[in-house]
Amino acid sequence: MRAILQPALLGAVLVMSAAVMGCATPPPASDPDALAEYKENNDPLEPTNRVFYNINNGIDVVILRPIALAYHYVMPETVRTHTHNVLTNLGTPVVLANDMLQGKPRRAGDTLMRMLINSTIGLAGIFDVAGDWGYPQHDSDAGITLAVWGMPDGAYLFLPILGPSNPRDAVGFGVNLLMDPLFYAKGDIATGLSYGRLGLGAIDARERVLTDLDKITAQALDPYATIRSLARQHRHSQIDDAINDKRATNPWPSQPAASQPAVKKTP
Repeated sequence: MRAILQPALLGAVLVMSAAVMGCATPPPASDPDALAEYKENNDPLEPTNRVFYNINNGIDVVILRPIALAYHYVMPETVRTHTHNVLTNLGTPVVLANDMLQGKPRRAGDTLMRMLINSTIGLAGIFDVAGDWGYPQHDSDAGITLAVWGMPDGAYLFLPILGPSNPRDAVGFGVNLLMDPLFYAKGDIATGLSYGRLGLGAIDARERVLTDLDKITAQALDPYATIRSLARQHRHSQIDDAINDKRATNPWPSQPAASQPAVKKTP
């Protein structure tokens, strides 16, 4: 069932993206400030993007946010943390593959050690033992890999279900699915695990931004524009972290920065 659902979801997203027809009209050259803002936003499909944003927002108000609120108040923080740890651990194969494709051996080494340590000593990722041992978690996916390879992000897209994105990340989403070992797993257990991760992942992700999104909705003059700006800043930060990470090796055992000997200063 999962093997049918995920390609169907990806296909629907790409078809709807390709079928987008509503485009924003560029300001006239006689208004240079407005034209500069239009180019900076890089959102030529803004009318349709706003339609999808409103649809997603309606689904969020009626379904996702209430569930995330209930999850936040019913589940103790410790349980929520362990759940997030397990979800993160399940995603490490995709992170590892992209670290390798980006030519980042140290990041790949950290991810490999995180997967081995947390999957065993950390009891399937419930406990982030690897993080305590000096192997920090980092973001890596196919969209970041394509950016490291030099592919431009393209125009801003707000996709149904997926939210803020762009053509490069939409392609990366599909590649991530193909990298995920669970995509190819068969049987009732694999199907249950897939659906469980999908549902818990959505709830976990929404719960972790409850306060931030509530503030944007309540205070921003234009929540759509604010989310567009913040999403781009966050994505650019992830890409910059990957590009600027020049570490070449992953020594064993890895030592946290805090444990490195201090450099003595000459008085």
